[in-house]
Amino acid sequence: MYKKLGLIAFAILFTMGIFSNKAVAAENLDDLYVLIGDAIMKTKEANWDVVQDNLEQFSQQWNEVKAVDSKKTAEVDKQLKNAKNALAQSEKDATKISENLSALSKALTSYEEEQNPTDPQKEKEKLKQMYQFIDEIEKMIQNNNFDQAAMKYQQLLSTWTANENIVRTESVVSYGEIETQLALLRISLTQTPPDREKALKSLKDLTASVENFLSGKNAGKSAGNEYTLSDVTDLLEKSVQSLKDHNPSEASEHLNKILLIWPVVEGEVRTKDYSLYNRMETEIPSAISLLQSDNKNVEKAQTMISELYDSLQLIAAKTSYTYIDAMLILLREGFEALLIIAGLLSFLKKTNHADKQGWIWIGVLCGIISSAILAVVMNMFFSKITVAGSRESIEGIVGITAVVMMLTVGAWLHKKSNIAHWNQYIKEHLGHALAKGSLFSMALLSFLSIFREGAETIIFYAGMAPSMEISQLILGIAIAMAILVILGFIIIRFSSAIPVRPFFMGATLLIYVLSFKMLGISIHAMQIANTLPTHSLPNVPYIEPIGFYPTIETVVPQLLLILIIIGVTMYVKKTAVNEKAVVEK
Repeated sequence: MYKKLGLIAFAILFTMGIFSNKAVAAENLDDLYVLIGDAIMKTKEANWDVVQDNLEQFSQQWNEVKAVDSKKTAEVDKQLKNAKNALAQSEKDATKISENLSALSKALTSYEEEQNPTDPQKEKEKLKQMYQFIDEIEKMIQNNNFDQAAMKYQQLLSTWTANENIVRTESVVSYGEIETQLALLRISLTQTPPDREKALKSLKDLTASVENFLSGKNAGKSAGNEYTLSDVTDLLEKSVQSLKDHNPSEASEHLNKILLIWPVVEGEVRTKDYSLYNRMETEIPSAISLLQSDNKNVEKAQTMISELYDSLQLIAAKTSYTYIDAMLILLREGFEALLIIAGLLSFLKKTNHADKQGWIWIGVLCGIISSAILAVVMNMFFSKITVAGSRESIEGIVGITAVVMMLTVGAWLHKKSNIAHWNQYIKEHLGHALAKGSLFSMALLSFLSIFREGAETIIFYAGMAPSMEISQLILGIAIAMAILVILGFIIIRFSSAIPVRPFFMGATLLIYVLSFKMLGISIHAMQIANTLPTHSLPNVPYIEPIGFYPTIETVVPQLLLILIIIGVTMYVKKTAVNEKAVVEK
């Protein structure tokens, strides 16, 4: 009897312990967010003692509330360890520490969502916490205590950051309004001297925006204009130009427009480069503040805006291939295949084996069918990979593979531009088949010639297709096919008059230019996927048509590619001269 009562009591207490622990966890997570937010702000000021103290407090509170058996717990522990390790370095990297703290905040949010499934109504109630800080800031501004107001603003911002997801999910309009008013409030408080009237107006508008969301007035409304990242980069560029023209007020107007657009487009930046997202969130208001202060720091603002422009341009750039690129690839590969087939047919005629030309065509047909099957298989294969991993990473890897193949093809074409090499190529391959007397060998030779060109074409298109519209790809292929049909008739009919050298020289140049462009686009795709880092090169132009990006990671490989091309060209020429000297002897 007593044992049973004891067990029941133990079960009740144990259950209460579990739920009370969860309640504490839910209650204390808000404090954890505040600690992270404050640490991020102190990182910008290089106040490492406070950052260290915040992380210690975070660690202590986190260990008290975390659920041990959760996978999300392990991620928070990992990010906390990364932040501590970065802070422990003798030479502290503020950017890296800030990124680690942001990652910690993101991991904590995932943990909270796992432990406490979102209740929209409760999330909205949490948003009301902003009212307290808004009232306190308003009183401080009215008493001209702007320094205290600026410090209290950080708490307001931390509260917003901890609860913004519900607003972003339910109303893009409200999210944009609140983000904009917070940015304007920060500008008013941090400029020199602070703008009292603008700050009070921003607080009033901020309160109205929060109330509109909570009352559901903005529910279902769209954000209005369909803005893109290109609109933001255009405004950044105009701001820089205005500063160069000694017009800071105009530059400030452009930056204020960005504040209105940013909430609509920020998601694309946040997913591709979280560090840049944080910089945009903090540095645009800072730049406006610098330009609107009595003691304007135009030089610092211009540097800040220029760096943001360079970084954002790399993400906003829609570098792609056109139907011309697709057409030229198929034309080059198809024309080469036509020349090989025409050479084989012509050789058979000259050696009185015209009756065996049918086997050449059988090989051609098999080569085309096999290439089509390979295209389907590769499409299925890469589709599965892109679902499981990063699409941009796959694009980059396939593109770089295609570049390596292009170099090989380019060297082969360059060598065959010598008419003697071309004739030797045809005689060696077909002569060997005829010597064996094997009709199958002749069919196999034509099959391999077509299949090789088809496989190369598919690899090239696999590297290009993700960066171009499907309509452009189809149009390029259609035009190339039409041209190849006409050329095929002419080449086979008048094969003896084909100008081999000009074709191979032109095709070699084309393949090298395309490899340069594909290398740049492929590396850039891997940068977007964060597979490779991005180090911008100031004052270096961005040239979209040739895939030239102003980053160390893209420019250095492209320079190496040029050196390799030069080396291959010199080697082929030297080989040709040596062979010619041997023949003359």
